[in-house]
Amino acid sequence: MSVEELSGTDRRARARERLAALVASRTETLVRYSSLAGIRPYTAEDRTETELKRFCQALIDYAAAAHFQLYRYIADGKERRQAVRAIAEQVYPQIAASTDAILDFNDRYDVSHLDDGRVEKLADDLSRLGEILADRISLEDQVIAAFEQRQGKP
Repeated sequence: MSVEELSGTDRRARARERLAALVASRTETLVRYSSLAGIRPYTAEDRTETELKRFCQALIDYAAAAHFQLYRYIADGKERRQAVRAIAEQVYPQIAASTDAILDFNDRYDVSHLDDGRVEKLADDLSRLGEILADRISLEDQVIAAFEQRQGKP
């Protein structure tokens, strides 16, 4: 195997690792989302606060994983495959908008204690965020599919 082939193999392996990290972080976020959604009705009590903090941490980890593990890699020009870059460029504005929504949700709810005003809005805000996450995941899956397609996978 030539040095060039090894380099390509290493890049593909690193890309697969980045995708795996993103998917693992995304899965953890969805598990935490389900756990939080499952304790309705929400009250300003310890259980809600604990689940909300866990969810917010997973949510921020997921947003960071997407940014640093995948999109930064592409934006820095480290991804050579045109098809991957093209789909990433197409969906990135929507991904960035969803990141803003994630950060807004985190800023609103990742606090030491819930007050009655915030807890009353939590169900609606969580529902809206769930829709945003579903859209984001669909967009990310397009990028992941481009990575996998270009690596000889179906």
